[in-house]
Amino acid sequence: MTAPRTSLVLVTGLSRELTARAATPLLDRPGTVVVHHDVSGLDGGVVVRTLREAGPHGVTEHVAAIELAHGCLSCTLRLDLLPLLRTLGRRPDVSRVVLELDPALEPEHLCWSIENVVLDDLPDDGGTETAGDSVQVTGVLAALDAGSWFDAATGEEAMADVGLAATADDERTLAQVAIGQVESADAVLVAGQPADAWSGARLTAVLDRLLPGVPRARLGAVHPDALLTALPRDARRGRVSSPHDPLLAGQPPLDEDAGVGLVRFAADRPFHPERLHDALDVLLDGVVRTRGRLWLATQHDRAVWLESAGGGLRVGDAGPWLDTLGDDAELWAQVDPQRAAAAALRWDPVFGDRDVQLVVLTHRQSPMAITTTLFAALLTDAELAAGPDLWATWPDPFGEWHEDPCEASTPTDLHVTDREEHP
Repeated sequence: MTAPRTSLVLVTGLSRELTARAATPLLDRPGTVVVHHDVSGLDGGVVVRTLREAGPHGVTEHVAAIELAHGCLSCTLRLDLLPLLRTLGRRPDVSRVVLELDPALEPEHLCWSIENVVLDDLPDDGGTETAGDSVQVTGVLAALDAGSWFDAATGEEAMADVGLAATADDERTLAQVAIGQVESADAVLVAGQPADAWSGARLTAVLDRLLPGVPRARLGAVHPDALLTALPRDARRGRVSSPHDPLLAGQPPLDEDAGVGLVRFAADRPFHPERLHDALDVLLDGVVRTRGRLWLATQHDRAVWLESAGGGLRVGDAGPWLDTLGDDAELWAQVDPQRAAAAALRWDPVFGDRDVQLVVLTHRQSPMAITTTLFAALLTDAELAAGPDLWATWPDPFGEWHEDPCEASTPTDLHVTDREEHP
């Protein structure tokens, strides 16, 4: 019989102070270990690891400097954090591990790594083991500052601009990290106060639509365990999102509030690649978040994933359209049943399941401007009639990442195929 895995809780946020405040109360349960890796010195090859353990005689603290030859986030995970999780998960005196994440670490990538990265220090007998064999994510908490989070999530600043970059080549924007942290959360702890009533209403409207159904509480007013024990059965608990997940999961409010609203754009014909490239600016000004799947004429057999946060945007490969699988039963058996059912409802006799689905969370950009601009980037009737053979000859500004995929260089890229930044 397989032994139960040790509970693992992740605490994330842009502020080291707030994540520490959110994680510390969890130490009141004996058997809890809080782990924090400070990666602010990672570019110099050093990570400072702090372990706080709740035992019968109070909390003890252990601090160690970990030297990493390559100085990268992946090395930090593979060489220290993941093996440490396995060690802690196997200790009989440890009932829960809490990861107090550095702002540079994104919880979704870490959850993927826990379940999928094979540990290096295994016997050479052909066996495989991951940290996920010893620990199980039971909740992700996000701590955010009500006075500064919205500006961070809608701006264009790079992580390096605010001193949070992990390494010299960390090109992620603050908005991308801020949105990714909150979207991964099973519960949110809010600290501080917004600048005014309007800012507070706007923040509430954004979180209601970004995280429908996810519980929120004031940091310090509620014990984090109260939120963790009350999580609904369908909470993510570290589940990594798929490009083909429903884009309006959780039934977010569809009406506008405090200038914040959701815009859904759908089409049953592909985008012209150059016109789409020119149109993307409409998603980078006055927009909190864009997520969705694209049908790109020049990449007829592959779905394209697009996501934006503030002034940063990524596009990348989301895998083959189901229409390309033909009658291969083995491939169809690997398709998520929910995706297959949704595709069957919209199946076209010529183009199969290919379509365009985008959801835009806007706070200042006009919904009419978004839909008009995106509609103009679709193929015309004459272009559509020309067919895929002609489409494949067109110039494609998005083709470089697909034709020559490069090694993922940012934490969020490691579990999604071939994404790269859009200039």
